[in-house]
Amino acid sequence: MVVIIKRRGKKEKFDERKVYASIYAACMDCDLPPTKAELIAENVTKEVNKFIKGKKKVNSTEIFGFVIQKLAREHEAVAFMYETHREVAINN
Repeated sequence: MVVIIKRRGKKEKFDERKVYASIYAACMDCDLPPTKAELIAENVTKEVNKFIKGKKKVNSTEIFGFVIQKLAREHEAVAFMYETHREVAINN
């Protein structure tokens, strides 16, 4: 089991569904077709799972940066939307 250390220090079990859902939402915000959004979310979520494999603890900021890097290769606008959504959430 991989533990995620959130920005404010809270610890929780890694849930790939949260990663998938946030990527999918960013894709939909960019008006991508659902099938394209699913494909991008699946691909990047698989990469995240590979990234954390074998680790016991991972900082959420590390995962965030990793996702942005992978998304930028898949679709630049989605990477931007994913990144700015977090900034909006932090500032609210």
